[in-house]
Amino acid sequence: MKERIRQILCSKPDGKLIEVEGWVRTKRDSKNVCFLEVNDGSCVKGLQVVADKACFNNDGLLSSVTTGAAVRCRGLLVESQGQAQAVELNLKELELVGPCPSDYPLQKKRHTIEFLREIAYLRPRTNLIGAVMRVRSTLAYAVHSFFQENGFVYVNTPLITTSDCEGAGETFQVTTLDLDNVPRTKEGKVDYSADFFGKKASLTVSGQLEGESYALALKNIYTFGPTFRAENSNTTRHLAEFWMVEPEMAFCDLELDEEIAESFLKYIFSYVLEHCREDMEFFDSFVLKGNIDTLRHVIETPFARMTYTDAIRELEKVNSQFEYPVHWGSDIQTEHEKYLTEVVCRRPVIVTDYPKEIKAFYMKQNEDGKTVRGMDVLVPRLGEIIGGSEREADYDKLLARINELGLNPDDYWWYLETRRFGSVPHAGFGLGFERAVQYVTGVANIRDVIPYPRYSRSAEF
Repeated sequence: MKERIRQILCSKPDGKLIEVEGWVRTKRDSKNVCFLEVNDGSCVKGLQVVADKACFNNDGLLSSVTTGAAVRCRGLLVESQGQAQAVELNLKELELVGPCPSDYPLQKKRHTIEFLREIAYLRPRTNLIGAVMRVRSTLAYAVHSFFQENGFVYVNTPLITTSDCEGAGETFQVTTLDLDNVPRTKEGKVDYSADFFGKKASLTVSGQLEGESYALALKNIYTFGPTFRAENSNTTRHLAEFWMVEPEMAFCDLELDEEIAESFLKYIFSYVLEHCREDMEFFDSFVLKGNIDTLRHVIETPFARMTYTDAIRELEKVNSQFEYPVHWGSDIQTEHEKYLTEVVCRRPVIVTDYPKEIKAFYMKQNEDGKTVRGMDVLVPRLGEIIGGSEREADYDKLLARINELGLNPDDYWWYLETRRFGSVPHAGFGLGFERAVQYVTGVANIRDVIPYPRYSRSAEF
């Protein structure tokens, strides 16, 4: 494969003949020379291409090259005469592969992030989104590397399901029924027997339940794929379509679950800092000052542990400071999570043993009958980044909890069956991948860390 510009910028200026392909970021003319900055998406900086006008202006080719145009350049790699780069390309041959008209939206000026969302099909050509997508790619690779190096099996769980993992009802329905002529039962309800699957189906909110069944055969597995929630939250932290990383481990309790979650975060953060140095320095300079130091602090510091009850005690001491005052039994909000990590512990915190009323049906209950063996991993600046638990392994207790919450046991019959045949203690956790990308890059809005964001009233492109 041809060398990318990222590699070329690190090469010695030995005068060798090379070929570069990419898009023109800027074009600058002087009396005798034309300067092109060509970028191929491999790094923040582009390669400066220097063209002697006397060699190219006769056929008008150089004048037809504009910002945004796709070009193929051949020339000699020489030492740069400027201070911004070590090498530059002394142009010998130029090919205009894809011309670009003058109404190209990305001219040489600062564009607002809101404007870039309106042209999501072009925004990866900007420094910001290009850097985000390179980091996203590297972070995804790090996810697979961590689990593969530790003997986990990658399992692809279904995107279409008849079980709502969270039991919250915030699912996108999947149907082939004619919505202008919906079949009805005698009672007037929708007749799902006429639908494609013969029953009500939806897009998955999590691959956890299916993942558990495979962990009970392969011991340690992980899923990494898209999930969907019809949650009408117009915030900087929510999407309707997002990716989840969900490991499940058999013969595993909550304490081991905590250890694996901590090791996992430290691994993927370290991997990005090591392999995306230029992009991370870009974020630290232009997006969020001190971002690299925050990540290093997370990597180098042992995570604190505290129970939900102890966390509430700490928060109640300063309840008047919060928009949402807390009490035992209330959920912990982002403002509380930041206070615990940034003021109380000054490091990442794993909060455990939440009230069962605010957690999902599948979490194992503690002996006190009031709390469950669940955990949230909180990090400074963001708050919750991972949620997990030890799963209920006992058939009767799991069934009782499903009934207690008013869920239909028939929807979970196969999940219950896994507790009848060689059930073992097992645990797992979930990482919202886009929130991890947000945290690593410092980008404020989750809509800017996924190629084409999906949220309420927005499914463009």
